[in-house]
Order: sequence, then structure tokens, then C-alpha cells
Amino acid sequence: MFHDEICVCMTENNIKLSIIIINWNTKQLLLNCLASIYSTVGDIPFELFVVDNASTDDSVTAVSEAYPQATMIVNTSNLGFARANNMAIRKMRGEYAVLLNSDTVLKEAALDLLLEFMEQHPDAGMCGPQLLNADGTNQNSIGTFPMLITEFMSKSLIRFILPKTFERAVRRYPFTFNEPAPVDFIVGACMVVRKAAIDMVGMLDEDYFFLYEETDWCYRMHRAGWLVYHVPDVKIYHLGGQSMKEINLRSRVEAWRSRYLFFKKNLQLSSTEWLGLLMLGFIQNTYQFMLYSLLNLITMFSLERLRKRWCMFAYLLAWHVRCRPVSMGIPR
Repeated sequence: MFHDEICVCMTENNIKLSIIIINWNTKQLLLNCLASIYSTVGDIPFELFVVDNASTDDSVTAVSEAYPQATMIVNTSNLGFARANNMAIRKMRGEYAVLLNSDTVLKEAALDLLLEFMEQHPDAGMCGPQLLNADGTNQNSIGTFPMLITEFMSKSLIRFILPKTFERAVRRYPFTFNEPAPVDFIVGACMVVRKAAIDMVGMLDEDYFFLYEETDWCYRMHRAGWLVYHVPDVKIYHLGGQSMKEINLRSRVEAWRSRYLFFKKNLQLSSTEWLGLLMLGFIQNTYQFMLYSLLNLITMFSLERLRKRWCMFAYLLAWHVRCRPVSMGIPR
């Protein structure tokens, strides 16, 4: 894919951190994030990459003027999270890559403390902090690896029928940790990743366009013998974390596409098993569509929450019926 690049390289010979931020039409959030980096990072030598995925909100000009020391990589189309990050990873000179969302704001010494943790734990392939909502409350920052039963069956139904399985698969970790702990995966809003681990397991899988990229990466880290840590004492704000609570039809499609890819790749499914997985997803969405159709009929479509859920499952069902077209997902 053709892309123009504006490169302003740092002069340090011993770069510790290569901070990478992907942007797509989040100019003000991005500027706030960059300001927090330069106001909170101590004396650690770092380089900064901003990869822009064809924004139309003047992000590139704003960042270039405010932070000329940053290395800008400007794409002419939306390449997604994985491909955009990999462009910077290929150029990084640091011992650690820091993947940072544009909607994050660092608290004082956050990256310093994460770097200190990584230096003290050579078994760690990556680590991440405790994410905070804008009001300072804890946001979910970790997760357990997907299982077929949790991804293709209603969690409420699992909790009712198989409570022990629910506790083991869905609630394996506490919401709040008191000390650093190895986990399955960390949420990709902020990830500090050892370059040596990247060299061993590879970069982000570019088959993923949106969601599950970090889950897949952490899965490969574990398989290669690296640990993934959650560091709860380090906190950063993730201002966009609440947005996923709103129903965005195109992002839901991408979530399903990535979910299928994760299992197809990591379970090494045969053609027959792959078709079975697709059928399982179709059945689940059909069941949810029929359930919310019934609930909306009972309430005469008077409840907005139920209407939104019905619209979501109608869209997902249509996506399955139409053989999962890319055009119904996030624009490329």
C-alpha cells in the first residue's frame, strides 16, 4: 500500500521506548495524548511515531506543527490497527515498543514505571497498566482468552446452565488487582512490548483489521514462553473506553470477523470445522435476533435499549446471510 512519510528522527543513540500512536480522525484527543507524553515521561530516551490512517480532520498538519520531533507516517487509506502499528514497529529503534491509543492520557511517570517493571521482569514479553475512565473509575484492562463456549453462546445462558464454567472462563480474574500479575491478555489501549519478544513471535497479525489483534498477539506470546503482565499500580486514562458500550453496527461486524479469524487461525480448523463455526455464529445471531424481535413486540418497540439490540442483531444477521461482506464493516 502506497504511503507518504514525513520522518523526523531523534538523535539519541540508545532509545529505550518507541512510542507508537495510530490516529484516524481524533485530532484533539491525539494532541491531548501527545501533550501527556511530553509532560509525564522523565529522562527516558524515546522516539515517537504517529501513524495516520487517512484522517480528514487536519490531524497531520496539527501534529506536525505542534510536535515536529515526531515521526509521522501518513497513509492514504485506513489500514487498520495492526498494519499501521507494524509500519512503525519495522522502523523502531527502541528496546520496547509502546502501543498507545490516541484517546489515552498518561498520568505522571506512567511509562517510566512500566519500563521499570519490564526491566525488572525479563520473563515479561509485554505489560499494561490499569486503564481509567474519565471520572477516574477503573476500566476493564485485561481478559481471558476466547473460548468457543463464551464467544458463541450467551454469557447469561452459560451462567445459568454452567455456572462453574462461567466463573472459570468469564470471571477468571478479579476486576481489581492489588499487585502485578500474569494474565491471558491486556487491553491494547496501552501495551509495552519487549522488542526481543517481537523478534521471536512476530509483529501484529495484519489479517485483523479491528479488535482481537492484541488478544492474538498475547496468545502467541504465551505460546512462545513469554508472560503478559497487568501492572495495576500504573494508571492511565482511556477516554474512549466507554464508546464500545454504544452499539456501532460496523464495529460489531468487525468484532465478529476478528472473532472468526482468531478461532480459525489458533484452532487450526479444517474446512468442515470452519463451516461448522460459521454455522454456529449464524445460529447465535438468529437466536438473538428472534429473542429481541419477541421482546420488542411485547413492549411495542417502546424501549430504546431493546430497539438498539434488535437493530444490531438484524444487521449482524444480514451480514451473515450476505456471506460476511467487507463493505458492511468499518470503511477501509
